[in-house]
Amino acid sequence: MSLLVIGTLAYDTVETPFDRRERALGGSAVYFATAAASFGPLRLAGVVGEDFDEGHLARMRERGVDTAGVVRKPGKSFHWGGRYAADWNTRTTLFTHLNVLQDFRPVLPQHFRDSKYVFLANAEPAVQLDVLSQCTQRKFVVADTMNFWIEQYLPDLRRLLKHIDGIVLNDEEARMLAGEHNLIRAARQVLSMGPRYVLLKKGEHGAFLIGQDAHFSLPAYPVDPVVDPTGAGDCFAGGFMAAVAAADDVAPRSLRRAMLYGTVTASYCVQGFSIEDIERRGRPDIERRYAELLEITTV
Repeated sequence: MSLLVIGTLAYDTVETPFDRRERALGGSAVYFATAAASFGPLRLAGVVGEDFDEGHLARMRERGVDTAGVVRKPGKSFHWGGRYAADWNTRTTLFTHLNVLQDFRPVLPQHFRDSKYVFLANAEPAVQLDVLSQCTQRKFVVADTMNFWIEQYLPDLRRLLKHIDGIVLNDEEARMLAGEHNLIRAARQVLSMGPRYVLLKKGEHGAFLIGQDAHFSLPAYPVDPVVDPTGAGDCFAGGFMAAVAAADDVAPRSLRRAMLYGTVTASYCVQGFSIEDIERRGRPDIERRYAELLEITTV
């Protein structure tokens, strides 16, 4: 499985209505890789500080994640703190300490550069473009972004959109990027900027895949209780991209099938803090819940 993810490896301090965790393992690349590892080996790139526990990387390597692209630099690792309201949809960022991430410019190991499937997790668009230029044999590339990059780095983001196959957005990001309130029209406007597909995340309301040759909507898998929604979107991306890479097929039917796998991996993520639930899931767990979701969504 020729799959590469580049993103953050971090510590999160998370508050929910029911519990609080200090410096839990987090970061977009960590969640993505943990979800994707159930499908096969993959490659991970990012930066950590001197405070990052080597045991975290060792656990990922045991699951088939090649961590040769993870660079350790003097200083502290990226640290994010947030609080969730009782409805789980309202999240307040309490602090963001970029630390070693602030001036990180990734250089991929030589054996990472032939990756066919690439996920550019949330990062400055210029950094994402730089990584993309190093992937010389890419077949299918999907990127994530956020409001800050849309507001402050729109020209670079527009350049990135011309070189990728898919973009992952939530409701607010899609409307902001397109300047259009209606989500379907917003997605079509984003498609006109270059990508073949837009993956719209709607949290507990599921997800959409929209493209010139695909229009697919899917509800979220019903989870009760939700413990911590942090990283659910990254786990969705991990399951989606890993399913596509494992099949080595980017036809619309394969992408729709991958949407189900992404929904399943996200559902395991929210059942525990950090990666504590999704990390212990293997392919049999994924396939069992995939079958349940397929039954729920099939007439």
